[in-house]
Amino acid sequence: MKTKLLIALAAFSGACFGQAYPNHPIRVIVPFQAGSAPDQIIRIATQGMQAALAQPFVIENKPGANGNIGVAEAARAAPDGYTLVSANNTTFAANPSLYKKLPFDPQKDFAPVARFITTGLILSVRSDFPAQTIDELVKLAKAQPGKLTAAQASAGMRVSIAMLRSLAGVEVLEVPYKGQPQALADLLGGQISFTFADYAVGIPQIRAGKIRGLGVTTPKRSAVVPDIPALGEAIPGFDLTVWAGLAAPAGTPREIVEQLWRAAERSLASPEVRQALAAMSFSVEPMNPEAFAAYIRTETEKWARMVKEAGIPPE
Repeated sequence: MKTKLLIALAAFSGACFGQAYPNHPIRVIVPFQAGSAPDQIIRIATQGMQAALAQPFVIENKPGANGNIGVAEAARAAPDGYTLVSANNTTFAANPSLYKKLPFDPQKDFAPVARFITTGLILSVRSDFPAQTIDELVKLAKAQPGKLTAAQASAGMRVSIAMLRSLAGVEVLEVPYKGQPQALADLLGGQISFTFADYAVGIPQIRAGKIRGLGVTTPKRSAVVPDIPALGEAIPGFDLTVWAGLAAPAGTPREIVEQLWRAAERSLASPEVRQALAAMSFSVEPMNPEAFAAYIRTETEKWARMVKEAGIPPE
């Protein structure tokens, strides 16, 4: 009897370990606040991945330290495909130049899965702010050096403020925030003068008439808000594009990374997912694991150059 029980237990154990991936929910760490652009992108993109893999994706927001806290936790996770992390330009490309020491290495500690989107930021002010255009904002800032306040809650926002300083020759007071929703709330409340808002956060407020977009950071105007000029039209050389995707801890089996990529590719090809992302002015531009890894390497070099040219010392 005991022998039969041992054989049965062994067979059961072997069946469990041999189960195909995935056989239980997948956790995705988002290193920014709920409601932020990275959070919204992940929630939309993983909808189709859930259907493709027949398992729920559980989103966990772990904000703090410009995204470093959540990414560090993901780097320590077991490389089994059941813990993933939102990967974007802040945490995977800019932070290596913004910090003297990181608790993780974006290139060594992770296996890129897929790039989802590229997008830009919108230089945003309250609807009743005295400056109606970027030229008027620059003029106002020059007339009151250091008086205007600019909120930042990500590397993209921080570098955008630094680029505005260097390219337009203005001095503003930078105010750090833990998350963009809080920064936008203070913008609406009149506590700060302007911010560089993610499209997902800024466009609904612009359409509601609560804030005014003075310019987008991308080289060309956005098709979703074509009336807002590119900042480069008034400030030559202003060009900043942000992106977001998905990564797994280094050492995750290649077949699992490929399976996740195929699920992401299927999701991003879905009309419902593409429409939801496009409605927020995200440009759906998928990259497979190999292409995304190469892209992260080149982006790290680019952001290092932008951080240096903006004169931002590492913390």
